[in-house]
Amino acid sequence: MNVLLLNGSPRPHGNTAIALDEMVRVFQSEGVETEVVQVGHLSVRGCIACNRCAETGRCVFDDVVNQLAPKLEQADGLVVASPVYYASANATLIAVLDRLFYSTQFEKTMKVGASVVCARRGGCSATFDQLNKFFTITNMPIASSQYWNSIHGRAPGDADRDEEGKQTMRTLARNMTFLMRSIALGKEKYGLPQLEPRWVPTSSGK
Repeated sequence: MNVLLLNGSPRPHGNTAIALDEMVRVFQSEGVETEVVQVGHLSVRGCIACNRCAETGRCVFDDVVNQLAPKLEQADGLVVASPVYYASANATLIAVLDRLFYSTQFEKTMKVGASVVCARRGGCSATFDQLNKFFTITNMPIASSQYWNSIHGRAPGDADRDEEGKQTMRTLARNMTFLMRSIALGKEKYGLPQLEPRWVPTSSGK
């Protein structure tokens, strides 16, 4: 089992990292390999809908997105974590995810996804919902915890004092590990669910 974790904060040792550190410790204790990639500090442009990726299998902008693609393909699970900015995720992380999910053609069905959000006070639920949409459009089951996957803090280190938030992260990692293992056993016995050819809309005739 291996999990790819994306830190969407521009601060590598900030409060979002504290949440991910709690998860990584649990994953490692369970024998799950992890890799944390910091993306929130990078200069990443958004998707321009050129559709070149449909021809080449990779994004036309050769940056961290193309570096992450093979890591995601090999991963059993993906964790995306973001601070909350104006009740939404860090725009850099969203640019990465837009292009990563759109440009990669490998099957993501039954890879386990989890989103983690960090805020001073409000906006966690909206950001949590925003990030989960990347999973629900690609047949990726979402790992849950004992509470919405949020941790609170503003000043450096604040999140380390959020004991409920840290417990939520540990529970999330344990649940995610169980789900990945269960899916692996299910794939051995039953295979992946049958996928129908994707429905493509035709002219409406209006």
